[in-house]
Amino acid sequence: MDFSLSEEQRMLKDTVERLVRETYDFDTRQKIAGSDEGFSREVWSQLAELGMLGVPFAEEFGGLGGGGVDLMILGEAMGRGLVVEPYLSTVVLGGGLVELLGSPEQKETLLNAVVGGETLLAFAHSEPDGRYETAHVRCTAEKTGGGWKLTGRKSVVLNGASADLLIVSARISGNHDDEDGIGLFLVEKGAANLKLFGTPAIDGTQVAEIALDDVEIGADAVLGTPGACFAAIEEVMARAIVLLAGEAVGAMEVAVETTVEYLKTRKQFGKALSQFQVLQHRAVDMRIALEQAKSLAVLAAARLNEPRQIREHAVSAAKAGIGQYARTVGEQAIQLHGGIGMTWEVPVAHYAKRLVMIDHLFGDTDHHLERFAALSDAAA
Repeated sequence: MDFSLSEEQRMLKDTVERLVRETYDFDTRQKIAGSDEGFSREVWSQLAELGMLGVPFAEEFGGLGGGGVDLMILGEAMGRGLVVEPYLSTVVLGGGLVELLGSPEQKETLLNAVVGGETLLAFAHSEPDGRYETAHVRCTAEKTGGGWKLTGRKSVVLNGASADLLIVSARISGNHDDEDGIGLFLVEKGAANLKLFGTPAIDGTQVAEIALDDVEIGADAVLGTPGACFAAIEEVMARAIVLLAGEAVGAMEVAVETTVEYLKTRKQFGKALSQFQVLQHRAVDMRIALEQAKSLAVLAAARLNEPRQIREHAVSAAKAGIGQYARTVGEQAIQLHGGIGMTWEVPVAHYAKRLVMIDHLFGDTDHHLERFAALSDAAA
């Protein structure tokens, strides 16, 4: 398998890395994360102008027609800068669902608005008692005379408070954990009987809790075929995991680099910490974990367009493996920095928190280890 980047992918990598390096230093990131919206409209416009918001979409919608490797490249650059802009929620999840399930009119309207940076989307799917099961949906959709009525609760909705439009999963038939019977519905953030509470997560990103109490929407607010949306949900989550795998690698790179630099400059007992053999071994363990995480991220990205069985094997392997390696790097980075590694002012602590959050998004290490085993048994 050829893992080298194409000329277009190298240009994409250079462009996004330069943008993050020149405009998104740590102090700027902290100010953006602490702002009212939790991200920067100015940075979002820059991403749109550079074509970054259209990377995964077809050219007819203003996109670049990119694939898994392109998402991984973007994720890695964002991980290095701890970028908090709503790329995952708007482009990968929301835009991905519109691309897979939308009518020609919905694609024309929404994807062009997403690519242009004019509309923010959020995917309201996780529920308070759902853990990490993709098919778990208790929120219900009841057909009415002129449309649908939605009732239920959604939790940890990424960038839900800043989104202009929510894509809500709701069950129209079956049990709460059936793959069949799930529909997707477009809900305006200001819809009547919809309550939304936004809050920062541990890593400075934004999430929201959402309550729908008989929220009425029109018949044209349906995305795809009601009851047959599970496959599309699973596919966009695979794309999301590839982006997060790249992001974890980027964050781990910075954690390793800053820790090694700290060991070279911090002195104890008259010599640099890097001269103590036991600390050298721990730094080597961090580098090994980073390289193993890179390999899993590349494999998942390369297999994103393969048939479902192969794709899901690769993304679960990546999520489980990178979760373990990221924990190793994050914990070692803080411990090797000593007490200063726990302070708010030192960037490495924020990289470690982002790595913890990435592990818990779309299923943690334990969940994906079990899922990988189940997929293997099913294929045997």
